[in-house]
Amino acid sequence: MFFSSQKVIRVACVGDSITEGSGAAKGMSYPEQLQKLLAPGWKVGNFGRSACTLLKKGDFPYWNESAYRSALNFRPDVVVIMLGTNDTKPQNWRYRKEFVGDYFELVESFRALATRPRIYVCLPCPVFGEGNFDITAECLAECLDLIRDLAMHQSLGLIDLHSVLCDKPQLIPDRVHPSTEGAAEMAKVVFTKLRID
Repeated sequence: MFFSSQKVIRVACVGDSITEGSGAAKGMSYPEQLQKLLAPGWKVGNFGRSACTLLKKGDFPYWNESAYRSALNFRPDVVVIMLGTNDTKPQNWRYRKEFVGDYFELVESFRALATRPRIYVCLPCPVFGEGNFDITAECLAECLDLIRDLAMHQSLGLIDLHSVLCDKPQLIPDRVHPSTEGAAEMAKVVFTKLRID
């Protein structure tokens, strides 16, 4: 494993309300469950903020949040990014042509850190039916394609948190935010990816 020589591996989980833990019981967000799976020797930081977009022109850009600055200051060895869900809301997705450029810039801001972190981008969780919060499966599917292309062209690790839940609507009761059990499924996927890379 590429981190074996380090004493403590610092993992920054960057994202929106799904990363923050909305929908899951207190203390059971996917980063918190990931910490339990990885310990000891790993330190996971949850830098998710509700409603945030990757898009700089979105209604709540992650770029403007203290969580973003805190993630950079965390000095991560690994960065796991899951953004895009809120970007697919109608008022934000009209700027879809800027999505990849903004995502690349976010990735580069972490690549520039002295720790030279390994960066993973995630395919966001599915939405079911007509979705909720004006988020639709149709727009999310377009977002997934853009993230796949970014990962391929920028040699980024890709973590598929979409497929693991796409046949488990019962784990996303409000059609957007995974429950505690859904967050556990996410944590397992991220855990497996980090342990085998």
